[in-house]
Amino acid sequence: MYKFALIGYPVSQSLSQVIHRAALNSLGLEGDYELLPTPLEDLVDRIKYLKANDYDGVNVTIPIKVPVTLFLDSFDKVADVAGSANTLKFTEDRSMVGYNTDVYGFYQAIPNKIRTELQGKKVAVLGAGGAARAIVVALVQLNISSIDFYVRNILNARDCVENIRKYCPSLEVNLKQMESMNDLSKYSMLVNTTPVGMINKSMGISPVDEKVLNTLNDDAIVYDIVYNPIKTELLRLAQKRGIRTISGLDMLVYQAQKSFEIWTGKLPDFKDMKIAALEALLDK
Repeated sequence: MYKFALIGYPVSQSLSQVIHRAALNSLGLEGDYELLPTPLEDLVDRIKYLKANDYDGVNVTIPIKVPVTLFLDSFDKVADVAGSANTLKFTEDRSMVGYNTDVYGFYQAIPNKIRTELQGKKVAVLGAGGAARAIVVALVQLNISSIDFYVRNILNARDCVENIRKYCPSLEVNLKQMESMNDLSKYSMLVNTTPVGMINKSMGISPVDEKVLNTLNDDAIVYDIVYNPIKTELLRLAQKRGIRTISGLDMLVYQAQKSFEIWTGKLPDFKDMKIAALEALLDK
């Protein structure tokens, strides 16, 4: 019987539990997936608990995607480059291996046509946390030419940028103050990796002022990794303008699918997982 969980804080609003239970059902496997609230200060005790209680794997969410890497016994190349891990697998000797499936999830959620369009283009990313680090790896796979990070605190974001420059020397990376954002016309994609717009956080608020958002070109794409609500205020404003959008729900389901495959060696049904997520959102 498989034993999975999500750690981070908060986790009560997460859809991961219903998505992974749907994954288990789609393959006829016995097991369960728990939500284990884990603030940063409780991370050490939580890891001890997970190892002592025979968990097979866990997902990691904010604010511990980066700090958890300090406790890994090993990690895959993607987690190494991203500098963050959202998936942990426990081996038979209880060693902890880290993976980053956010990269896979972000990439898979982008339609093939848009992937082709983005080659050689410039992208603006809001935020520079654990999710942003993973997304940069996916953007590098798309062969973009440069990324501008817009952040509230430049000092806190420097480690992220330096890590990217180390592993991707050919990529132009710039760090900018969020308040300096006034013209987005040079970007082919705008990606929000901040929690702004999330339910119970700042729902109904866009991280980008509508006036600034309207400086995007007509063929640009706005990608918001927030998945609850499915249509954030940022996406609503972009759609109002006629700009193509990508919500965070498909990214969430794809990264969960990959995590499940890492833990079990089996690939669950994407459609079953997404339907479960949509039903849970409608019930909320």
